[in-house]
Parts: sequence; C-alpha cells; structure tokens
Amino acid sequence: MVETRQGRTVRVGVGVGLPLVAGVGLALLLSRLLPADATGRWGLSPAVVAGVCWAGQLWYVGYGVTPGGDAVWRRLFGLANAVTIVRGALYAVVAGFVVAPPETTLAWAPALCYGGGVALDNLDGRVARTIGRETETGRRLDMAFDTFGFVAAPLVAVLWGLLPVWYLSISAARYVFRGAVWLRRVRGLPVYDRPDSDLGKYLAGVQMTFVTVALVPPVPTDLVWTLAPAVLAPSLGVFGRDYLAVSGRLPGRR
Repeated sequence: MVETRQGRTVRVGVGVGLPLVAGVGLALLLSRLLPADATGRWGLSPAVVAGVCWAGQLWYVGYGVTPGGDAVWRRLFGLANAVTIVRGALYAVVAGFVVAPPETTLAWAPALCYGGGVALDNLDGRVARTIGRETETGRRLDMAFDTFGFVAAPLVAVLWGLLPVWYLSISAARYVFRGAVWLRRVRGLPVYDRPDSDLGKYLAGVQMTFVTVALVPPVPTDLVWTLAPAVLAPSLGVFGRDYLAVSGRLPGRR
C-alpha cells in the first residue's frame, strides 16, 4: 500500500506538478523579457502561449513515466535529460511567437531559439551515451520535443510569411503516418518493420537547418520559397516509403 501511494505521488508530481510549475515559471520569465510590441495578435500573450506549450510538453512526457520512487526523478533530471529539457523550453519559446507580429523587435528570437534547440539535438544523446545513462524517459523526451519543434517552428515561419503554407505538410506527416499505422492495427492488418535506414534522421537534420535559416530575418524570403519544394519533397518521400514498408507493399518487406 505504501508503494502504491508513493507511486501515485510521483505520478502526480511528474505529470501535473512539474508541468504546472515549469509552465508558469516560463510564462512569468518571458512576460518580463518580451517588449510590448511582441503581443497583440488574437489577444494572446506570447509568454502565456509559451508557458502553456511548455507545460503541455512536460505533461505528455510525465504521463508516460513509470513511477519508481526517487529513481524517476534521477531519470528525469539527469545531465542528458537536462539538456533535452532545455531544448524543449527553447521550442516552447518559439511557439510563443505564433501570436507575435512579424515586425516585432524580437524577430530574431525564433531563429535563435530554434537554432539553439537544433544545436542541442545531438548533444543530449552523446552525453547519455558517454555517461551510460540512456533511458526510455530520455528517448520519450527527445521524441516529444523533436515532434513539437517540427510543428512550432514551421508554423511561425508560415504565419510570418517566411514559408508557404503547404510546408506545414512536414509537420503533419508524422501524425498522418502514425494514424495510418494505428488504423491498420485497428483493422487487424499486419504492420511490418520500418526500413533500417538513417536517411530519415539525416533529412530531419536538413529540415531543422532549413527552417532555422528561413526564420533568420535577413535571409531573402524569395530564395527560401524557391528552395522549399526541393527540401520538403525528400522528407515526405521517406514517410511514404516507410508506410509502404510497414504495410507490406514495399518489395522484400513482408
């Protein structure tokens, strides 16, 4: 009975308390740092939006953490995971600029925050492997923040006119793929393994770099729009290939 109560306490702390405190803290910090001209669109504050997104990310991760007493806090706040959490906070700040006008004096902030998160993307994994602390919690954090960043940064770029609206297809591709796989399982159809290839990871790095460059104010928007189809197509093609593989339609994948 004692272990059950302790597990519940940990789950509430990680799944509710931590996201709430972190979200409010980030919102208060940004409300002091952001100038007045960074607010106004749709009557929402970038600081509040960032705080809500930050809390949502941590809630999603905490919801899947298995209670285990003090061990869960060590898994969550290890050095490698701390780097990953900072990356998630940077992506939450980027999301806050969804409601900020493009002419804000902080127009550089989305590029700097997203670029900083991209730079930390490989660092957390290297740290985990170096100190021998690769965990399921760390993988969940990494995947959650990567997915969120792929939504937040392109959305800001589209709303600011820096990328065409159809570029958001890269943000939707992962959810469409997962939904299609889930539907196959629901229908009782077989789901095969995805191809053992690092191509998707390399293309994800290209996407992150391209979106970061697109968010940099001095970069010519016309050039970005011209290059966008060539950068987007290979990544969408990989999602298509993966679905053909998991559905058994790719030769040799059954």
